Amino acid sequence: MKKKIIYIGSAVVILAVGFFIFRSFRSAEKSYSFETAKIEKGTISNTITATGTLEAITTVEVGTQVSGVIEKIYVDYNSVVKKGQLLAQLDETPLLATLEQSKASVDQAEAQVKYQKATYDRYKALLEKKLIAQADFDQAEYNYKNAVATLNNAKSVHEKNRINLSYARIYSPIDGIILDRAVDEGQTVAASFNTPTLFTIANDLTQMRVEANVDEADIGQVRNGQRVEFTVDAFPGRKFNGEVTEIRLQPVESSNVITYTVVINAPNPDKILMPGMTANATFFVTEKKDILLVPAKALRFSPDPDELAGYFESISASQQGPAPEGMAPQGALMAANATKPETTSASEKSVWVKQGPMIRLQKIEVGETDEAHYEVISGLNEGDEVVLSMSSGSSGSQSKTTAARSPFMPQRPGSNRKTNNNAQPPQP
Repeated sequence: MKKKIIYIGSAVVILAVGFFIFRSFRSAEKSYSFETAKIEKGTISNTITATGTLEAITTVEVGTQVSGVIEKIYVDYNSVVKKGQLLAQLDETPLLATLEQSKASVDQAEAQVKYQKATYDRYKALLEKKLIAQADFDQAEYNYKNAVATLNNAKSVHEKNRINLSYARIYSPIDGIILDRAVDEGQTVAASFNTPTLFTIANDLTQMRVEANVDEADIGQVRNGQRVEFTVDAFPGRKFNGEVTEIRLQPVESSNVITYTVVINAPNPDKILMPGMTANATFFVTEKKDILLVPAKALRFSPDPDELAGYFESISASQQGPAPEGMAPQGALMAANATKPETTSASEKSVWVKQGPMIRLQKIEVGETDEAHYEVISGLNEGDEVVLSMSSGSSGSQSKTTAARSPFMPQRPGSNRKTNNNAQPPQP
């Protein structure tokens, strides 16, 4: 009985020791995982933004050159008008009276010219016979020429009054639509010092333009013919297309901020865009479609050498036979050699490519970027799987992750301190 108890106790001790040994070996086994992304086709675009105002391409302000009372208005807001169409008419009564007065002055001047010419001809004949003095002839000649000048002046005044009478009728100078009517019937307009605006006419609202204010820091990236998309608050879910047609050189200063006016054509076949709307424009500086893209995170990824050596050791241990072609047979040696090569230009980069359980370093050439992705020119094919981050851990222990980190991102203070998971809270 005593021996039996000893045997049982020994067996329990052996089992306990074996259990702890098994646990220690099991806890020493590390597992590795990868965050990957596939190479796919997409679009890269770099843009700048600006705010502007929609305007009609041709806008004409129609005024009057004579003062008077508006007798009749023939159009209203949004009226479609043709070139030469009568828009409004001023009271012609005072203008007609002035015209008649100037006509009477012309008639009087003509009579005076006729009388002075007869006197001049008579004195000329007497002078040839030496019957009058030279001074008398000179006076007759002067009176005649003065009468002719007075007649010409009277005719000019009469013509001016006739033109002013024609100005009493306001005609449309272009085909278009009435945007604004600034007067009403019976209103008096005065054209003494400047021309008052009666109507504002837009030529064609199916072709509009956006006058965008581009910041001086971005104006160097704007070019004629550049594609632009813009939105308006009236239609928030709709994008309108246009292109740059003019970059004005005159700077605009507001609150010590310099901007430049960029004109964008804005086709408006449905006439849903209206003058004065605020447009939020996006200029496409660079744009490439249907190209292979690699995440920028993959280019920044650099695995920890110790973790990489451990991963290659685990792969080598699990493989029966030699490692695949291009892969070092020893994990530590492979990790030592798997360093990113020096690049000779900004377009040469390197990424880690995952093929089955193995990863390898691949040199690639990149092109345009939008900071989140790079254009792949060579070195990768569609469907290739690139590594974004690598993590390792063991049973019962905290996993360690090696991920792509931007050198420009600041780290949280104290992030490098070791955490004591066994620390106990202070006892009260």
